[in-house]
Amino acid sequence: MYQKLKEMRKKKHYTTSVMAEKLGISKPFYSQLENGSRKLSYPMAVKIASIFQVKPDTIFYQDYIKKEEK
Repeated sequence: MYQKLKEMRKKKHYTTSVMAEKLGISKPFYSQLENGSRKLSYPMAVKIASIFQVKPDTIFYQDYIKKEEK
C-alpha cells in the first residue's frame, strides 16, 4: 500500500517535502508514513487522498480489500 502512495506522489512530480507541506507535517514524518515505519491514521489517509483527488481506499486499502475477497 505504501508503494502505491510513493508511485502516486512521483506521478504528480511531488517531492516528499511538497507532500509534507501540503499536509502540514514535517518531511521526516511524511517519509515515515510513506515507508510504513509510522502508523497511518484514517484522518491522515483522507488528507493524503484529497491531495490526489481519490478516495483513501484507492491508495491505502485496495490491497487489504483484495486479500479479504480471496
